[in-house]
Amino acid sequence: MSLRFYIPPTEAMLAPGLLTLPAATAKHVKVLRLKEGEPVAVFDGTGGEWSGEVIDPKTLLLRTHHAVEREADVRVMLAVGMPANERMDALVEKAVELGVAAIQPLITRRSVLRLQGERAQRRVAHWQGVAIAACEQCGRNRVPEVAPVATLSDWLQHLGNDNARLHRCVLSPLATRALEPFAAGESGWMVSGPEGGLGEDEIALLQRSGFQAVSLGPRVLRADTAPLAALMRACG
Repeated sequence: MSLRFYIPPTEAMLAPGLLTLPAATAKHVKVLRLKEGEPVAVFDGTGGEWSGEVIDPKTLLLRTHHAVEREADVRVMLAVGMPANERMDALVEKAVELGVAAIQPLITRRSVLRLQGERAQRRVAHWQGVAIAACEQCGRNRVPEVAPVATLSDWLQHLGNDNARLHRCVLSPLATRALEPFAAGESGWMVSGPEGGLGEDEIALLQRSGFQAVSLGPRVLRADTAPLAALMRACG
């Protein structure tokens, strides 16, 4: 697979011919020391990609549009109690590779990582960059959104009762029902807790909001492992 670069549609319109790269992308091309004539692929997150070649570190020649899609046939969105340290970076990266449709970072009662204000905005921007890089690497043409950090209660209030047909599941070690794979074409939210898990009151709050408690089995998984395991199982 050719090297792939994401260019936001707000920064450039992809079309046949010469493309002047945004500064950040041009810097990436320069760092990689790509030479004239080397093949590349470019996508803007709206589906499909363009193939072309390097003209110089600031310019590509786009030739052919490919209407290829590499999305999962189910749409699974993760709401996760943010694990601390570097684990959230890895969670975002792997979730994107596995096909997550969106990621909602949550602050819950037992959260170790409690981001607010400008610090939260910087981390979300960083995680969105991690998601873009993962798409560039794995071949996805649609970049999942990493939403602003929210408390569990605020997120549920914003979520409301819309889209009642969506699956709503919360991972719980006390659940007696196993998480089942989604059928092709289905969508839903999967909620997973931080280190220490979700409190009983938080699971009850989720259940009152239409979420069903489900289990991944008898073993207790880490905060950065459980949502990935749930994503893989839901995607079948």
